[in-house]
Amino acid sequence: MNYEDRAQIYPEVRFSGTPSGRPLAVITGASTGIGYELAIQFAEHGYDLLLVSESEAVHDAVDRLGIYNVEVMGVRRDLRQETEIDAFCADIRHIDRPLAAIVLNAGVGVGGKFFETELCTELNMIRLNVLANVHLAKHLVQYMILKGEGGKILFTSSVAATTPGPYEAVYAATKAFIQSFATALHHELEEKGIQVTTLQPGPTDTNFFHRAGMDDTKVGVSEKDDPADIAREAFEGLMSEKSNIVAGSLKNKILTATVIPEAVRVSQHADMTKPGGASNVQGGPPPEAR
Repeated sequence: MNYEDRAQIYPEVRFSGTPSGRPLAVITGASTGIGYELAIQFAEHGYDLLLVSESEAVHDAVDRLGIYNVEVMGVRRDLRQETEIDAFCADIRHIDRPLAAIVLNAGVGVGGKFFETELCTELNMIRLNVLANVHLAKHLVQYMILKGEGGKILFTSSVAATTPGPYEAVYAATKAFIQSFATALHHELEEKGIQVTTLQPGPTDTNFFHRAGMDDTKVGVSEKDDPADIAREAFEGLMSEKSNIVAGSLKNKILTATVIPEAVRVSQHADMTKPGGASNVQGGPPPEAR
């Protein structure tokens, strides 16, 4: 099927490149940040791509990734909505190709004191960070097994998964869920030839903290890891069949170390995420937080 025919049949999908016998990777939350950098890693290593994001920027990502000699497909879907998830899974069935890799990366954060934050915002976060991942994993794992060619699944978790997170109470809990869920799937799916890996980045230089309303926190203004470096570590770890990857700075590995008492880790987290904490960092908060 040529480009024009596909564009007519799937008008919601943006295409770049031509179909091939290359392996296909599906990446959620792929328009910016770690998700986009992961898309680059897969493209550089010869994977065709199917990208999904709620943002129109996913179409820009398809265009930018056109420099690689792979096929790139992008579709806008709001994965907080069950009907949109079902529609995306239908997109995959229509494409009818084995999935060599699935990257469940889409997620958001909400910062602040729990008794002050908006309930609807946190419920939407749970829908994206938790429910969407379970919903997608159910359908896509079954699709992988049906195709019978194995594959790899990468869940983007967080260093926040390892400790209760004051001032990110619900966000940290969503990541703890993903860490537990993905680790269980790692054991369940081995017999099916499906490798499941969790990625635990720490503070990364993306739009995450601004969107989470955390510009005035210490972590919001502190130095962060480069998302390209995180993606590179994640891809290498996934290909090496690691079950868990704590990516980025040495501090991230220290934060996830089980030898540190939980009370200490909770206190450290609170110090970094407490609203107004940016004023204690040299230089203060960024202009948009002042």
